[in-house]
Amino acid sequence: MGKTETLDRSQLEQAIVKALDNNKFCSLGTVEGGKPKVRYMALFNDGMNIHLATDRKTHKVEELKDNPNAYLLLGYEVGGTKEVLEVEATVQVTADEGLRKQVWNESLKKWFSGPDDPDYVILDVNPTRIEYVGQQMERQVWTK
Repeated sequence: MGKTETLDRSQLEQAIVKALDNNKFCSLGTVEGGKPKVRYMALFNDGMNIHLATDRKTHKVEELKDNPNAYLLLGYEVGGTKEVLEVEATVQVTADEGLRKQVWNESLKKWFSGPDDPDYVILDVNPTRIEYVGQQMERQVWTK
């Protein structure tokens, strides 16, 4: 089992989507005043389309408006699949009604009244580079 396997682009994308599907939390890194700032976020995905829900009045929204570059780290959780994704991305803060309804779920009721809450916004993550490490595989890189 010590053998490493190299995936083609399609297989790599499938493995990335599986890792996104299996890991519902990530660390989101932004830049504040030239310094990194990291926090845990619930992750929502539709294939390789990654979304994070947040309040429009949070520091991360201000940080992303000043500098849309971000970094996500997910995986290797206890009991999880042990895959790791490191995602370099740009992030757009959006109040797109369709996206807000797509991402909405009951767990968000702790913070928002519903998908029409004016403070509820989506961080639309646009990956430019993803490093993937599978259980038995060497590090592989996907680029847009």
